[in-house]
Amino acid sequence: MAAAIEVRSDYTSADLRQFARRSVDADQVRRLLAIALILDGGNRSEAAKIAGVTLQIVRDWVLRFNEGGPDGLVTRKAPGRASILNDDQRARLAEIVEAGPIPAAHGVVRWRLYDLAQWIWDEFELSVTRHTLGRELRAMGYRKLSARPRHRGQKSDDIADFKKVSSPVWRKSGGGFREERR
Repeated sequence: MAAAIEVRSDYTSADLRQFARRSVDADQVRRLLAIALILDGGNRSEAAKIAGVTLQIVRDWVLRFNEGGPDGLVTRKAPGRASILNDDQRARLAEIVEAGPIPAAHGVVRWRLYDLAQWIWDEFELSVTRHTLGRELRAMGYRKLSARPRHRGQKSDDIADFKKVSSPVWRKSGGGFREERR
């Protein structure tokens, strides 16, 4: 069996318990208390049992604590999957979205996610789903907007002629219904 990894000695168990009292992250508190138990002379199996984890996880906590101190034990956000498009490809996508489609060249009059996914395949040979592309465009600051349809024969004066208008001034109603009943 390999020797246990030494815990850094610039913090005492009392220091770690003090950090645990001030922390608002419950998982960090659990990690700090497990390492404080190790610093007090307890064995790692006991620390794992108290924390409700395995020995391997306690080992990982010790490595994180040795590297970053108490702040190294803060719950971190998982990095997630790497983006399919790199920065250059995103810049090209932004250019094509801003310029809009050319009907003769692209065969569409407005960009749909499906059309942009096809353009990405043709341009970069990357397969991107519509949902992924929608998230990517949203992260780039684009929103799904569509223009209000307008009939080709519509005249601008017709809008004003057929618009429904309400009374511009509100009138206060009469004296009161209750007083008339009496």
